[in-house]
Order: sequence, then C-alpha cells, then structure tokens
Amino acid sequence: MSDKVKNLQDLRDLRDELKGKILLREKSNAPEKLVQIKVSMATCGIASGARETMNYLIDELDKQDVDAVVTQTGCMGYCYAEPTIEVTLPGEKPVVFGYVDTAKAAEIIDKYIKNGELVDGIIPDTYKTIDNK
Repeated sequence: MSDKVKNLQDLRDLRDELKGKILLREKSNAPEKLVQIKVSMATCGIASGARETMNYLIDELDKQDVDAVVTQTGCMGYCYAEPTIEVTLPGEKPVVFGYVDTAKAAEIIDKYIKNGELVDGIIPDTYKTIDNK
C-alpha cells in the first residue's frame, strides 16, 4: 500500500490491514489455544533490534495466517542475547530464543512454530543470570 490515501478504497484497505495486525498482536480470547510470542522490549532489546523483530513477527505471522498473539515484555534477564523472544506453543512449555533478528525469526516461524522442530538459539531454562546464582 502506498503512503498516501487517495480514495475511500485505499482508506478501507489500510483499515483492514491495520485491523489484522492489531488482532494478531492483541488476541485475548483463549490465548492458551494460540501460539504466544513475547518479545523482550527493554532498552537492551530495543537497542539490539527487538522492534524490527517484533514488527517482522507480526507481519509474517499475519501473512502466513498463523493463529498467534504477539506481545511485548520487559527485560527477560538475557541482555547478552538480545533480541530475545519467548515462544509458547499450545500445550507446551515456553521456549526462549536469543539473538532473534528477522532471519532467525523466519526460521523460528517455519521450523518451530509451524513444525515443532527445535532450532539453534534456545536459551536453556537452567541458565542462571547473575541475580539467580
């Protein structure tokens, strides 16, 4: 879609496109039945590209018609591995991925979210931060 709205149909198309993105990001009816993705958007994450990662996830999941909800969260404590995301498939435990740029996000969608295959970049749940000793 072009940057300028030239007629009523352009406005309707823009509205529909934005509605889809908002729904994907903020679905709340039975989230346990959806793929849930949390993007760490603390200062360290934003500085490392988390905003681009989040926008890519929202756009790509919408394009591929994946029933998911994408939200942002604060620091997960893995600043060294930003951008980080937490992915929870329905009925599964959450998995945290580090160093998630748009290429890694595409791999996570194609392999993990759509096919349940684990991919490189998982931060083990046994990893301890300095606060957890």
